[in-house]
Amino acid sequence: MSRWLHRFNTVAEYTTARNNDYLEPWVSYTEDNAKVNYNKSEYEKLLETPLTFEITGGGNIVWKASDTALTKTIEYSKDNGTTWTSITSTTDGIPIDVESGNTVQLRGNNTAYGTSSSYNTFSGSTAQFKVKGNIMSLINPTNFSTLTTLESNGYYAFRHLFYKCTGLTDASKLLLPATTLADYCYYYMFRDCTGLTTAPSVLPATTLASGCYMYMFRGCTNLTTAPELPATTLANYCCSSMFWGCTSLRTAPELPATTLAYGCYNQMFYGCTALTSVPALSATTLADYCCSSMFQNCASLTAIPSNYLLATALTVECYVSMFRNCTSLVTTPELPATTLANSCYDSMFQGCTSLTTTPELSATTLVTQCYKSMFQGCTNLNYIKCLATDISATDCTANWVNGVAASGTFVKAASMTGWTTGTRGIPTGWTRVDA
Repeated sequence: MSRWLHRFNTVAEYTTARNNDYLEPWVSYTEDNAKVNYNKSEYEKLLETPLTFEITGGGNIVWKASDTALTKTIEYSKDNGTTWTSITSTTDGIPIDVESGNTVQLRGNNTAYGTSSSYNTFSGSTAQFKVKGNIMSLINPTNFSTLTTLESNGYYAFRHLFYKCTGLTDASKLLLPATTLADYCYYYMFRDCTGLTTAPSVLPATTLASGCYMYMFRGCTNLTTAPELPATTLANYCCSSMFWGCTSLRTAPELPATTLAYGCYNQMFYGCTALTSVPALSATTLADYCCSSMFQNCASLTAIPSNYLLATALTVECYVSMFRNCTSLVTTPELPATTLANSCYDSMFQGCTSLTTTPELSATTLVTQCYKSMFQGCTNLNYIKCLATDISATDCTANWVNGVAASGTFVKAASMTGWTTGTRGIPTGWTRVDA
């Protein structure tokens, strides 16, 4: 219990601690006035704080509608909530002039700020700023601290909200507390925020909605860390292209879901050229396109854990182009699947120019385009072990070894006599060895 009890000798000492946002919850007793106080945690304070812009460089904050079909009214306060001014978005944008050191609080009474074709945004703002507080103050201006649900009619709720806000630098104290999401609710939310270095620390929902995080941080070229993603129940395209082109991203969150959804991780880390390791992946049950191009063009990836891909039954294009153009990759995961699906490994390692050895390909019966272009352009590849005995499916090995090393070793099933020589079979100039 001593962790929760802090004694202050004077009121002045207590006031100083409180004003400095002493972070841990505490009960305090001061001798000179026998007063007991409870200090809320930083999270609780932020939960009760409306969406707030902390201005670090002067200019303006712009409230703008993408077209006249969807305009929204919100309120802002520059005096800590004492007075509020109402503004309605226009296609030219309504500016709020600000100076460094100002804080701007925002609130609204709107279920959603976007549709499938229109949106409201702070794009065009010229000020430099950080954001903190509870995003739900834009949904309900008074009871936002208790809100954890985005209503189903909140489709595209915060779509494009900070789109191209290049002056936004820090969102680490921004809370997105909803645990019940709506389809595409955070779609494009921070897209092309090129000054953003720190994202919200966690996206707490454990059950996702279709497209909810789609393109959320795409093009955030200075973002270095990603939010925690504890979700275990996924939805179609929920994380598709979420960090596309985040070229400074060095670490990625664990992905604890064991059952994937259609396109759920499609292009999730596409072009994250600074990413040096892959996030823990727990998936054992796949869906079509679930991991397609997931790490394509991640040029700094060097090694993937051997037990990274756990599924033994694959789905259509589940791993297509997954590690394509990972030019530093030298170690690949094992591929334990024995039940393949159309195009499941299509172009999976295409352009991995540092790769010298493939994982063992243990499936005996191939299917349409399952290995198509799988190792195309792997210029240093000189060892393949493939135990297939039936390669009659249409284009199952089309161009799969086009552009590999001029010499190498191909280990095949001893009973297999149907291999041809060339880009669709055993590479020309390689030695054949029976397993």
